[in-house]
Amino acid sequence: MNKILVIDDDKSIRESLSLYLSEEGYTVCIAASGNEGVNLFIQEEPDLVILDIRLPDIDGFSVLEDLQEEDENVKVIMITAFHDMETTIKAMKGGAFDYIHKPLNISELDIAIQKALKSVEMERKLSGLLTESRQFKVGDIVGSSKDMQLIFKTIGIVSQNRTTVLIQGESGTGKELIARVIHNNTDSKEPFIAINCSAIVETLLESELFGHEKGSFTGAIGKKLGKFELAGQGTVFLDEIGEMSIGLQAKLLRILQEQEFERVGGKDTIKVKARVIAATNKDLRELVATGKFREDLFYRLNIVSIRIPPLRERRGDIPLLVDFLLNKISCELHKSVVKVADDVMEEFLRYAWPGNVRELENLLVRAAVVAKSPVLMRSDFPPLATLPANAVTSSKSDNTNVISFVNEAGNMLTLDEMEERYLRLVLARGIKTKGEVCDLLGITRPTLERKLEKYSIVFEKD
Repeated sequence: MNKILVIDDDKSIRESLSLYLSEEGYTVCIAASGNEGVNLFIQEEPDLVILDIRLPDIDGFSVLEDLQEEDENVKVIMITAFHDMETTIKAMKGGAFDYIHKPLNISELDIAIQKALKSVEMERKLSGLLTESRQFKVGDIVGSSKDMQLIFKTIGIVSQNRTTVLIQGESGTGKELIARVIHNNTDSKEPFIAINCSAIVETLLESELFGHEKGSFTGAIGKKLGKFELAGQGTVFLDEIGEMSIGLQAKLLRILQEQEFERVGGKDTIKVKARVIAATNKDLRELVATGKFREDLFYRLNIVSIRIPPLRERRGDIPLLVDFLLNKISCELHKSVVKVADDVMEEFLRYAWPGNVRELENLLVRAAVVAKSPVLMRSDFPPLATLPANAVTSSKSDNTNVISFVNEAGNMLTLDEMEERYLRLVLARGIKTKGEVCDLLGITRPTLERKLEKYSIVFEKD
């Protein structure tokens, strides 16, 4: 049963809210002044606070600050007789969850309460991800760093509505996992349909997204529903959105603006009810600047943005991730693996992880398959190209065990130069197929092909 604290100096409002909320099944605490309200908040630890701005001792904004000092995640619905924009803005900037004018509209208040309590419930679920738990649950996101905590909070916020979300992060950071968690906490009973924009040629991608009518092109032997229709009121996850052609970008923009489209070769207008979550490992602003991505589409997608930090930027999460992944692997392989040796963990903490969490999981799976004991030893892993967190070492060859931050002239390498060196190092280690390279780096085959072409690397093995 949720507990709500009402802070208002108006006796009639306190009594009416107390009666209504009690009838709705809430436990209610009431206070007639700001100081009394803060003290009750500390004693009772309510799930939600309904706070009047004008109080006899201190104003509601000061009370809000005091409550936030006690609990930075406190949910406060502020109420006032003032209808001016300045007061509203001040309340929301101050961290209020919502703002409602007097005289109170019970329906409006009830909606605000439901949203606030759902947010509280979501944050409590996500906070469990910050503890080192050995319990394996599909869809968990693991991390205790500040960046990950911010992501958890953002997920809680966007899960309360159906706004468009843009997820940005390197390959292997878990962009689709984030999208699935948002979907599952918003529309879990509706379909989640993912499509990789880089893995399908443009002509087929248009049909995949929007569907087609019979005879609309060669091979169209019947009508086909596209992903946006099949998703219903669920989620369409567009991975690698930066790879989408300009022509398709215009059609996607129409969906986001007008909530409608036509099938390829069709005339009927179809309404879109699905939510769009897009993801990219590229800098869309840079693509906009070079004319490769529509600026208007970028702003439509970037309503709420989530940046997933690469694993090298949250090394403190690596032990927690290893623990989580080993538990997951044990369940999947029906094999007991409980930890990695200390020297392996030290190497993990120094390594650059260009393939991020996906690369870490792939390494642990391989090691678990060949391991002879519950502890994964150094001999169970392939050699890692070491990139110490704070090292600046030079190298005259791309085929050493150390990738340098600097070139032979002593100048810092660009990210592209670092990526090329690492890719050449991986290929020089006798890997036999492109599939093995993709597994090691945690990337798709089309992505590997683009990188080989980008750096003029010849690797004929299939």
